[in-house]
This record gives sequence, C-alpha cells and structure tokens, in this order.
Amino acid sequence: MACIFLDGIILETDLDTNRILEFKTDYNKAMLTKTNLKKQIEKLPEEFSIDELVERLILIEKIERGTKQSEAGQVISESDLDREIEKWFK
Repeated sequence: MACIFLDGIILETDLDTNRILEFKTDYNKAMLTKTNLKKQIEKLPEEFSIDELVERLILIEKIERGTKQSEAGQVISESDLDREIEKWFK
C-alpha cells in the first residue's frame, strides 16, 4: 500500500493492483498566522491586484502544509514516486 498526498487529498493505493483503496480529504491544513500574512503583504509591490494577493497566500499555505507533512514523515521516496507516476501512464 502507498499513500499519495496531493493538494489536501490523500489517496491510499494498492501497489500490486494499482487500485485506489481509500480517498479522503486532509483536514489538517496549515493555517496562516497574522504575522506571516503581514510579512507576505510587505513583500508585495505598492500596487497589486487581489488576484496576486490570493495567489501568494495560496502558495504560502501550500508550502506550509507541505513542510508540516514532511516533518510528520508523510513523504514517499523519489524512486517510489517515479514508480507511481510510471503506472499512471501505462
């Protein structure tokens, strides 16, 4: 069995049959702090669009979530990832 974490979605798959065993949403998403939000706003140019702000905040949230997943050991090796990707294109 292998777990694949993708943008808040967890897929548990059977490596022998390449079938999805379980599909669930990761509700342990990282939260932005007010301090981090202020830092990110300071990095923006004097004039910016709401879209630019939202894109930056989404990126920061994803980076923080990925960091927490990595620290929790929720990772797979590069060779395992290569094998999984190979299966997608068979």
